[in-house]
Amino acid sequence: METWNLEAWRREASKLAVVNMYLLDPHVIYEDMTRPDHVSETYRGHEGVVRATERWIESYHWLEIELERIVGTGDCLVSIHRVRAKAHTGIEGDRTVAYLWRFRGGKVVYFRLFRDPEQALETAGLRE
Repeated sequence: METWNLEAWRREASKLAVVNMYLLDPHVIYEDMTRPDHVSETYRGHEGVVRATERWIESYHWLEIELERIVGTGDCLVSIHRVRAKAHTGIEGDRTVAYLWRFRGGKVVYFRLFRDPEQALETAGLRE
């Protein structure tokens, strides 16, 4: 897998975040239930989402996230992703994660990252 410059990626991600913030309600809430240092941590607003993203990627030499599918319709969805990464420690990982998304007025008002897609689906009331 090709490696890339993390600082360059962060600059590009910041640009993308600015472009995509219109999708997020200004008072959006994000919870990360995947990393031990993030569990039960709540991030609020656009600045919180940017801070959470920076914290999430800072441990990796490279990171690849691929959308596998979306479950649900309307104001509650679960997106399931395959994540491949190599940490700065040299440890590589390949796992599936899921985001639970809640919308109001066409904007994301809440999202939460889960290690277990089944738990995300159950929490959303979308168990397959």
